[in-house]
Amino acid sequence: MVALLQRSEGATLDEIVEVTDWQSHTARAALTGLRKKGHAIAKTKREEATCYSIMVEG
Repeated sequence: MVALLQRSEGATLDEIVEVTDWQSHTARAALTGLRKKGHAIAKTKREEATCYSIMVEG
């Protein structure tokens, strides 16, 4: 999931669900878990969908 969020375009919730085969509430909980672990997750819009991405250090 981290690699998916580190892509230049980030990932929508639907993309995360499709790749991980998780339900949407589980994917959202995983995003919260990453935030709690210190990852800076940005939210933007791609067309009509919210897109999540992790700021890559370095």
